[in-house]
Amino acid sequence: MNTYKELGLAPGKAICYSGFREGQHPGGKYPNYEEVKEDLLLLHNHWKYLRLFNIDTHAEIVLDVIRNENLDFQIMLGAYIEAEMNNFNCPWGGGIHPKKVLEQNTENNSQKMLKLAEFANQYPDIIFSLSVGNEACVDWTDHLVHEEKVLHYVQKVKSLANQPVTFCENYAPWLSKLEPLANELDFISIHTYPVWEYKHINEAIDYTKENYSAVAEKYPDKPVVITEAGWATKSNGRGINPEFVNEEFQKIYFEKLMNWVEKENILTFYFEAFDESWKGSPEPLEPEKHWGLFKTDRTPKLAMMYD
Repeated sequence: MNTYKELGLAPGKAICYSGFREGQHPGGKYPNYEEVKEDLLLLHNHWKYLRLFNIDTHAEIVLDVIRNENLDFQIMLGAYIEAEMNNFNCPWGGGIHPKKVLEQNTENNSQKMLKLAEFANQYPDIIFSLSVGNEACVDWTDHLVHEEKVLHYVQKVKSLANQPVTFCENYAPWLSKLEPLANELDFISIHTYPVWEYKHINEAIDYTKENYSAVAEKYPDKPVVITEAGWATKSNGRGINPEFVNEEFQKIYFEKLMNWVEKENILTFYFEAFDESWKGSPEPLEPEKHWGLFKTDRTPKLAMMYD
């Protein structure tokens, strides 16, 4: 399956980009124009496709920098949808929200769909695809949205914008409850994280291939894109064995993944460009903070060091 050809895209490397630096976080202090420009100049020699997670101040600045600086990037733009239902199965207890919060989130999510389409129409030369959410249907999520509501959002955005529309989710729900949603999408977007499923680096790439093949074989007439695949470099033991993560293992997984997806012509967004210190728990070794190919200060990790 050549997802580039199916989506009408030129082959190129892809990566998830979120530019929040030390002391910055969504809803608080955002990276400024010059900081985003520095990031994009660092990335543009290596990657053509960038995935952005939300239609916020950060996305606006990224799109402005790309247009103003005439940078050769194409964007998958996402709208991050918040919880509309309580998820009592969330392992860390983050899936329980007051009724008023859920009601406000539902209203906000509807407005985000309008804004997503607005961005798409404002930057049709830069934004090549749209995602109506991220990991909102998987059984462990802390921001649960019913799959029928996600389907409604997909239909809404498709009626307002011309770009292909998708939904980004862990590979597992695509094999069962998301079949009606999959049929409505222009392409399916899956996430695969062997290290979160306690796989050693020696098992990792085969497990990713299995995850991808399971979805691709279920939907033979639908393009399947990998919108997240990566390897952490540190862990406090929460969900990831600390012995399974370091920069050497990240380099191995990154290189094997890139070799495979380039050979098979599978559009794959590596997760992620930069470490993000705001994510997860306050603990310094919290694994959520350590997925970048570059550290928070923009120095490269081993996978980005070349002879």
